[in-house]
Amino acid sequence: MCEQVKKTYPSELPKCYAVFVSNERRTVPLWRQKAGRGDEKLVIWDYHVFFMHNPSPNRCLVFDLDTTLPFPTYFHKYVTETFRSDYALTPEHHRFFRVIPAEKYLAEFSSDRRHMRRPDGSWIKPPPSYPPIQTSASTHSLDDFICMKPGKGPGAVYDLLHFVQQFYKPPDRNIGTKTQN
Repeated sequence: MCEQVKKTYPSELPKCYAVFVSNERRTVPLWRQKAGRGDEKLVIWDYHVFFMHNPSPNRCLVFDLDTTLPFPTYFHKYVTETFRSDYALTPEHHRFFRVIPAEKYLAEFSSDRRHMRRPDGSWIKPPPSYPPIQTSASTHSLDDFICMKPGKGPGAVYDLLHFVQQFYKPPDRNIGTKTQN
């Protein structure tokens, strides 16, 4: 999606992000996922990636190709339905978010798909039909993007609370109201 925005709406690219979700144990629960089970469509991924467009401080849209929610979905609805809260989870399942500006993602991300193969070289699942993503500098940088240690890899790493605080600005309910003295 970053590439598509770059080609069709280049002036919007600085307002776009690739977001990687993972944790140290690579066990992140997400709800409302097409691959999920049960009524709530819960799945545990080793990592997950989605695209965000943040055109203004109080408007952020999430584009997740794997969600059962509308496409796109407003940030607050997506976070509420997909991640819920860390309070009900054990610490090893807490999600962390590496937020990478789209331009940086396009320049630095690469994957030769080695994580999709078994030790004998066969595919765990059939690979996507498009060719592997590679840059002039690297054939495989995926691990740097999945790593959630601050200071390692591109972009910024947030826990769930700080991720929400960074990208969700509730509407100002006081607009148009007078205060009395």
